[in-house]
Amino acid sequence: MTERRITPTAKPKTIDEYLSVLSDDKRAALEKLRETIKAAAPKAEECLSYGLAAFRLNGKALMVFGATANHCAFYLMSSSTVDAHKDALKGFDISKGTIRFQADKPPPASLVRRLVAARIAENGG
Repeated sequence: MTERRITPTAKPKTIDEYLSVLSDDKRAALEKLRETIKAAAPKAEECLSYGLAAFRLNGKALMVFGATANHCAFYLMSSSTVDAHKDALKGFDISKGTIRFQADKPPPASLVRRLVAARIAENGG
């Protein structure tokens, strides 16, 4: 089956559709992020939230990721998790609950795993 490309104006229905319209570099960076999240939170389910790729665990939002024209973003949906890991996030553009990065400089998998574990703990397991 060939991958269906959606137009940028169409609303994606799956994470694969969301990723399909991104540039190759952003798609590759977000696919790697997606796989790391899936491995760190195997019980989490993929979904779309606010028009972006997301993971939900036990019915609660866990994290969201996506891309804009200028960067990729990893939304932890928790300012306390970002704050608790701010030393490890040096070099990334961070703000309340968000980590922005360039496709060629994504957060390392070890850091993503720690952030996922922190969010799971924060959401009650």
